[in-house]
Amino acid sequence: MAMQTSAIQEDKGNGIFHKAMSSEKPVWIPGPVIIGAGPSGLAVAACLKERGVPFLILEKERCIGSLWTLKTYNRLQLHLPKETCKLPHMPFPPEVPAYPTKQQFISYLEAYAKHFAIEPMFRQEVQSAIYDARMGFWRVQSNESEFLCRWFIVATGENAEPVLPNIEGISDFKGSLIHTSRYKDGADFKGQKVLVVGCGNSGMEISLDLCNNDAQVSLAVRDKVKCSDPGSLAPNVYLYVLLFQLLLKHVVCGVQRFTASGAEFVDGHVENFDSVILATGYRSNVTSWLKEDNFFNEKDGYPRNPFPDNWKGKNGLYSVGFTRRGLLGSSIDAQRVAEDIARQWNCETKHLRIESLP
Repeated sequence: MAMQTSAIQEDKGNGIFHKAMSSEKPVWIPGPVIIGAGPSGLAVAACLKERGVPFLILEKERCIGSLWTLKTYNRLQLHLPKETCKLPHMPFPPEVPAYPTKQQFISYLEAYAKHFAIEPMFRQEVQSAIYDARMGFWRVQSNESEFLCRWFIVATGENAEPVLPNIEGISDFKGSLIHTSRYKDGADFKGQKVLVVGCGNSGMEISLDLCNNDAQVSLAVRDKVKCSDPGSLAPNVYLYVLLFQLLLKHVVCGVQRFTASGAEFVDGHVENFDSVILATGYRSNVTSWLKEDNFFNEKDGYPRNPFPDNWKGKNGLYSVGFTRRGLLGSSIDAQRVAEDIARQWNCETKHLRIESLP
């Protein structure tokens, strides 16, 4: 017996979607389902739009670019020139500086979505996605409904969830302990003694922000702080390294364990702190909900094949934004994925038109 489904059009109004959602039938999507409305999801949506392929974006948060909007600090800037960070088919406005601020980038994403009439369905958190070989479709279960589609695009990115280190005694610390995803401004820590754990871009930038707001900062690093060619970095990033000797005079070795009032370091010395900020990065969470074990590596949540062969799996499964090459990599993926799906879409619709002729 054939499964009964409800159909949804690409972006012809929320009324159609909610009407379909009101039933318990799976919702049939004629084009691909895209998971994630960050830069990667928007990029592939725009490329599909340019090729006339309908789609649906599911986004678990309430806005586009949720990582940038909800989980980044106020002073954040792009660390690469805007020419390498633009999304396909739309440059940054000329008045935007070479290294856009957080808000300028968010505004660019919002303008991008508006320009291409991209309307994600928000607060749709995917719980599972599995390919049904019997039906020949992907079954995508969100917190509200089930969707069926021929093509399935994972665009949740490399930074889907914070990495929280399992350091001995971390739950014993009585002060404020947050991940950088909850950090907004150094003014909140004025006069405090703060330990920043991790020395990547976020750790260095937040350390400088804290110093500028009269906090006493210690930066815990496992290895030496390294800086690549200054000419390849945004001016503010290189500035962090130069200012460390002037502003951040207390670089400490890795944390051995936390205490109720501070931390013990691997060299044995102990210090007290008012607050700890974990600049320990993010990771992919794809393998927690995508029920397949061939395309994505279960260990790190990246495609098993490295760039440039990372974008296409089997049975209509694609990825965008898992290149380890930032926004430029996302744009490259998006164009490849859209071109591949559009070729199949046009071939299938051509056959349908021929079959419908009298």
